[in-house]
Amino acid sequence: MTSNTQPHSNKKRKLGNESFINLSMFAVLMVFFVIACFVVPTFFSAQGILNIFAQQSYILIMGIGITFLLISGNFDLSVGGIAACSGVLFAFFCQTSVPSDVPLSTGLGMNIFPAIMLSLFVCLLIGALNAVFVVKMKIASVIVTLGTMSIARGIANVVAHGAMLNVGLPNNFKVLGEYTVGPLGLPVILMIAGIVIALIIEKKTLFGRRMYYIGANSEAAKISGVKVEKEVAILYIVSALLSAFTGIILASKFNAGRSTAAMGYEFDALVATVLGGTSIVGGFGSVLGLLIGTLILGILSTCLNQLGLPPSVQVVAKGAIILIAVVAQRFALNKRNLK
Repeated sequence: MTSNTQPHSNKKRKLGNESFINLSMFAVLMVFFVIACFVVPTFFSAQGILNIFAQQSYILIMGIGITFLLISGNFDLSVGGIAACSGVLFAFFCQTSVPSDVPLSTGLGMNIFPAIMLSLFVCLLIGALNAVFVVKMKIASVIVTLGTMSIARGIANVVAHGAMLNVGLPNNFKVLGEYTVGPLGLPVILMIAGIVIALIIEKKTLFGRRMYYIGANSEAAKISGVKVEKEVAILYIVSALLSAFTGIILASKFNAGRSTAAMGYEFDALVATVLGGTSIVGGFGSVLGLLIGTLILGILSTCLNQLGLPPSVQVVAKGAIILIAVVAQRFALNKRNLK
């Protein structure tokens, strides 16, 4: 009798842990929100909340790929570099040649759609490079993606000459960045669509469930018939494409391809993912947790900016609060599992 009931109990406990993490972090989010409403008088407004979603939408779109990879037991630190690379290439491909001695004024003069496709393709190749080194050559994903992050941002620096490409761009270059549906900009719309699609994949598909099996025990997953290498390779390519499209939207928004775009986004996306309860050793996590973690980061950043704290102090305060939140989250989960 005992052997029949124990697996069922374990399954319930696993599902309960995920729900427990999500509810705990949602409670933290509500606490941060209430404190922000008192500390920053203008915070509690429809426009203020929309601004947080708009600012954090880029982080969350990148974070979807990072979350899936972390669940499978892998890292991707190349997302910020890929975003910068795609934005600069998009600008370079669209930029018309302007009579000038300045090298920043010469591009290929392509139409918007083929420029987007070509930029995405180049970044897809970087994602494929990640997959080859991690999956085929068995090199640690942290090392590989740090390397490809440098390669991607290096390409952006070379093409933009360490600056930005903002001369000779066509008028419709700004279309994606300025597109809105009511009060919602395109990044927020894509963020919402990305969350919905990611949740469906995570909860309702075999591919989503296999990510958890791979992260929990990749060797056991192989024995059970899961094509681990193929699954992880797909995740790296999807992560690169999500980052590349984020970079294109950023370039369109600022009407320039900037070599410094998305600087530090890989850190924020990783922190939001872990803050939302995703395990860095694989096998546990959720996109819903990513959303909660991203909003916590957004509220924290907004409050620190509104209070006028220097950037150096903001970094320290953000790091301390995040560390406390993650440690408290882990402590609560460990205590719960011991009961």
